[in-house]
Amino acid sequence: MTARLVEDGPDGRAEAVAVLRRGGVVAFPTDTVYGIAADLSSPGSIERLFAAKRRPPERGIVLLLADASQASTIGHLSAAARALADTCWPGGLTLVVPQRADARLPPALTGGASTVGLRVPDHPAPRAIAAALGPLPTTSANRSGEPDALTAADVLAGLGEAIDLVIDGGRAPGGTPSTVIELVGSEARVARAGAIPEARIREVLDAAGVLPGSASRQEPDGA
Repeated sequence: MTARLVEDGPDGRAEAVAVLRRGGVVAFPTDTVYGIAADLSSPGSIERLFAAKRRPPERGIVLLLADASQASTIGHLSAAARALADTCWPGGLTLVVPQRADARLPPALTGGASTVGLRVPDHPAPRAIAAALGPLPTTSANRSGEPDALTAADVLAGLGEAIDLVIDGGRAPGGTPSTVIELVGSEARVARAGAIPEARIREVLDAAGVLPGSASRQEPDGA
């Protein structure tokens, strides 16, 4: 059965929330590309998300947030992480931080890592859904190894039989992915260069008393 298509807006987002609460998988536009998401609290939904994308289970994915306040419910944010969040969210920055033990994140979300990637996107659709459901496990709305989906039609063509609902918000801008910064202990490492220039990252971290180093891990995937 092909995924249902709805227009972006309050009604479409409310329908997406209902589908996600039932354990479904939903696609929506973000400030980069279209993403697909599941409800973190629905049993088996993360596994279904990975199956729809045909994504290797050892690669973790990010959580999209409604706002910066949700980050502290999932991860431990250092002073540097808070400074970056305050300055660069919403926007193209993913922060990889240690998980909170009481968050009880499923291992399938993070590939078994003790850290988790968090981002507040600069788009109202995922933020509204995350406000209703909590942090959203999200990955790009394409099969692994295939081009990013920039329109709802792209999503339907690639994943229409594997997901339940697509929010059509017009063409996504595409372009540069989010910058990924890993923040563990007192260190900040640039895991992937992206939308936020490294010079800006250094400026913010300098003010927080932290300088970025080089990264050795693979960044989480997200929209």
